[in-house]
Amino acid sequence: MLVIEDLSVNYKAIRALKGVCCEVRQGEIVALIGANGAGKTTILNAISGIVPAAGGRIIFEGRDITAVQAHEIVRMGICQVPEGRRVFARMSVLENLEMGAFIRSDKKGVREAMENVFQLFPRLAERSRQPAKTLSGGEQQMLAMGRALMSTPRLLLLDEPSMGLAPMLVEKIFEIIGEINKTGTTIMLVEQNAQMALSIASRGYVLETGEVVLHGAAVELAADPEVRRAYLGE
Repeated sequence: MLVIEDLSVNYKAIRALKGVCCEVRQGEIVALIGANGAGKTTILNAISGIVPAAGGRIIFEGRDITAVQAHEIVRMGICQVPEGRRVFARMSVLENLEMGAFIRSDKKGVREAMENVFQLFPRLAERSRQPAKTLSGGEQQMLAMGRALMSTPRLLLLDEPSMGLAPMLVEKIFEIIGEINKTGTTIMLVEQNAQMALSIASRGYVLETGEVVLHGAAVELAADPEVRRAYLGE
């Protein structure tokens, strides 16, 4: 579904990604793990068209999207849930979700997407009229994910969905990520909690200073002594 070939990204004089290669197959959950500053978020931002590539190619469903604008990438079926949630604080839950459907003109489809989001996140239905700023951190994460799902993406990019959440909520969020995947949405997951990420992923890539240093089946990475020592706290 997604192929990244020799991708490089620069932030002024700093090379954030150095010839990264990876792929995502349809129906998978693929985890990107690594320390802060390793380049995980930069990969998602490059796929989304938020940061320009300095070299290499990003190919989605056979089409080169390396130079495609961000809003067009959403139209093509890729949507990102950003790190830190970034909900529209003064807008209601309902309005936030409607913003996620900005590319759509099919009212029936939007209604169905809204119903699906409320099924996945019943708490959002209960709080649909509340301003987003009144929600808890976990509820805001649910809202950010629900907003992305309103565009019915085929590929969902999740950036640190567990950040700042209590352990019980982290489990709930990961359970929901699994449910989203089971409905047919392919997922690329950036996550500091490597153990949780690898527990639900099909495959994973380990990044260090802008380069892929390890990749393979998630179960193999979770059992790798180097990965366990560096990222699983063992």
